Amino acid sequence: MLDFEPVRCKRMTVNELAAPLSRQDFRDLTNEMVDRMLSLIAGCADEDVTFEPVDPDARDAHAATPEEVHLPWTLGHVIVHATASAEEAGAVAAELSRGVPYHGRSRYETFWKDVKTIAACRARLEESRRMRLASLDMWPDAPHMDNMAEIIPGWSLMDPKGRYVLGLMHDDSHLGQIAEIVRQAQAQRR
Repeated sequence: MLDFEPVRCKRMTVNELAAPLSRQDFRDLTNEMVDRMLSLIAGCADEDVTFEPVDPDARDAHAATPEEVHLPWTLGHVIVHATASAEEAGAVAAELSRGVPYHGRSRYETFWKDVKTIAACRARLEESRRMRLASLDMWPDAPHMDNMAEIIPGWSLMDPKGRYVLGLMHDDSHLGQIAEIVRQAQAQRR
């Protein structure tokens, strides 16, 4: 897995981290990330998916309702959120690589309350893997690496590689959250 700490500590930009990587590296990293998430939920049961963990730091500035702002995320919620973000990164990176000017977000997130089984979580992860890998096949042989976009206000502009890696970095930021939800859910079941 990539070490995202230099980017998080602002010692390196996401473009600098992504620069030496190839599309095959992105395929390998995508498979590694999805496999890691699948391994974290390997021992889960259906009741773990909707289990509401204790999370005193829960704060979702983009919550659909005011009541959900401080609602701890369930396992199903984290899975649909992380996969939607990574798919958006793949879609936008593919467009940037093809020379399409950035025109805003390209995101769809499955409604988290509809994900109630561990089979649904696994299916969502596998569907996301397929979609992300397919986005890499949309890159031209000579990608437009000079096509930059402001993805996060205040961050440096991102090229196609940087945008793809940002999706992996976002995934990585949720691995600990997934592990903690699983830990709490399984402890509750015992």
